[in-house]
Amino acid sequence: MKISAQLDYACRVLAELGRLHGSGAPARGEHLAEVEAVPPPFLAQILQKLRHGGLIVSRRGVQGGYVLARPPGEISVLDILIAVEGQALQLSSKAEGRSGRRVRQVWRDLGTVIEERLRTTTLEQLVAREAAEMYYI
Repeated sequence: MKISAQLDYACRVLAELGRLHGSGAPARGEHLAEVEAVPPPFLAQILQKLRHGGLIVSRRGVQGGYVLARPPGEISVLDILIAVEGQALQLSSKAEGRSGRRVRQVWRDLGTVIEERLRTTTLEQLVAREAAEMYYI
């Protein structure tokens, strides 16, 4: 399984927005790019996907920027993955050959386990409010 750079960046950007959640101040794109080390052109694509996925809201103007659409505890990592990638596990093989159906079932079972873990892991868990805080699996 490979986690795309885009998904990794999206999780980091949303974690920063989670840290700022409730402060009343939207985060500007420049701040998000700098703090989370995301290349600005790539950030624009990610923010667009997150906005279309209903995870963030953009505000225009001098006091504009980005805020979470919901509290961090209500946004799962699965929500982020679906907004960025479309689905959790993409099966590309056909269930052909003698072992095809059984192998495909293994991938489906694995996908179910992965999706459940992603569903129960929230953005709030990714938000470290202090440098000493860590996320443990």
